[in-house]
Amino acid sequence: MNEILKFFLEYREAIFVIILSIFLGIEVISHVPSVLHTPLMSGANAIHGVVIIGAIIVMGHAHGILPMVLGFIAVVLGTLNVVGGFVVTDRMLEMFRKKKTQK
Repeated sequence: MNEILKFFLEYREAIFVIILSIFLGIEVISHVPSVLHTPLMSGANAIHGVVIIGAIIVMGHAHGILPMVLGFIAVVLGTLNVVGGFVVTDRMLEMFRKKKTQK
């Protein structure tokens, strides 16, 4: 119990910033109109390319099996998120394209 209390006291500023950012994120997302929600989420998913680059860098500096496995999982999940973001964006843009008339 003392270790947990010591951890919270040592990192209280970081914990405070994380809690505030959670509340700020909820407040911002809740006020986004539903028309803009899909484009914002697909863009955010595409930004996860940065996560992939970071995971690859971590895997390059890994000195054990656990960091290598965690890095690989991060690369796989980040890639799925990026691909999903582009798929959602493509579907969304497909709704605005004119339909071809068949003769």
